[in-house]
Amino acid sequence: MPSKKITVDVEGTSLTLSNLEKVFYPQTGFTKGQVIDYYIRIAPALLPHLGNRPLTMKRYPDGATAKFFYQKQCPEHRPDWLQTTPVWSEHNDDHINFCVVNNLPSLVWAVNLAALELHTSLSAAKDVLCPTMLVFDLDPGPPASILECCQVALLLKTIFDHYQLQSFPKTSGSKGLQIYVPLNKPVTYDITKNYARAIAQLLEQQHPELVVSKMTKKLRTGKVFVDWSQNDDHKTTVCVYSMRAREHPTVSTPVSWAEVEQAFKTKDTQALVFEAAQVITRFEKLGDLFAPVLTLNQDLPTLK
Repeated sequence: MPSKKITVDVEGTSLTLSNLEKVFYPQTGFTKGQVIDYYIRIAPALLPHLGNRPLTMKRYPDGATAKFFYQKQCPEHRPDWLQTTPVWSEHNDDHINFCVVNNLPSLVWAVNLAALELHTSLSAAKDVLCPTMLVFDLDPGPPASILECCQVALLLKTIFDHYQLQSFPKTSGSKGLQIYVPLNKPVTYDITKNYARAIAQLLEQQHPELVVSKMTKKLRTGKVFVDWSQNDDHKTTVCVYSMRAREHPTVSTPVSWAEVEQAFKTKDTQALVFEAAQVITRFEKLGDLFAPVLTLNQDLPTLK
C-alpha cells in the first residue's frame, strides 16, 4: 500500500511528509503525525540545544517498538538547504558528514525520516574535539530504579556544590537520569573524561552498596552505574527534549533539583516520568530549565 504524502510549508520551506497516520506507539495510539507535532511545538526549547551540533538520528521506520537503526552519515537525498558538518572517524578512516539541525524545517525533515530519537555530541560542530559540558549518565541495574538514580544524583550535586559547580539534571526519558555540568570554555575530552571517571570512582568508594563505576553488567545488579564514558568525542547522548522509543511517548525532560529531591523523598517512581504533552505544558509554564547549560561558563577545579 503506497504511503500517504502531504506537502506543507514550514517557515517558508516546502516539505513533503509521509505516513502521518502511522501509529508509532502502539500501546497509546500515538501517531507519527503527533510525534512531528510534538517536535514542532517544543522546537523553541529544543533547537538551541540541538543546533550547531553533529546529530545522530535513531530512526524507527515502523514505530517505537519495532526495529531501529542509527544514522550518523547525513542521507544523500537530503535537501540542498540542510546544513552538514564533517567529522573525522578513525574507525572509518574518513569523514562522516553529520546532519546539523539548526532550524524548524531541518527538524521537521529529520523527524519525518522517523528519527524518533535525536542524539547529539557534547561538542559543537565548529570544534568537535572541545566538549562544552560534562555529563554523567545514571543507569539503574534492576531491581534499582530511578529512585536510586535520584539518590546518586543528589550525592553528585553535593560534590559539585562543594566545588561551586552548578549542575543540571534531566530524565533520560527511559530508566534513569543524566546530570550535566556546563563548561563552555576550551577543554579537551581527555580532561572531561578523566574528571568524570575520578568522580564516579570516588562515589563508588564512598557508597559501594549503591554505586558502580565499571561497565561490567554483572556488577550492576541493584546499583546505579555512573557512566562517565559518555564524555568522549566518539559518543553521543540523547538530546534534552528528545522523545524516546518506549511503550509510552516519554521525553528526556529537564527537571529541577527540588523535583529530584522530592521524588526520592516520596519514593514516587512516576514523579519524574513525563510524556510529550506534559513536556509542552512544563515548557509553557517553566520555560527551558536547561537553558543555563548553553551559556554558563565554569572551570573544572582540581579534585581534593
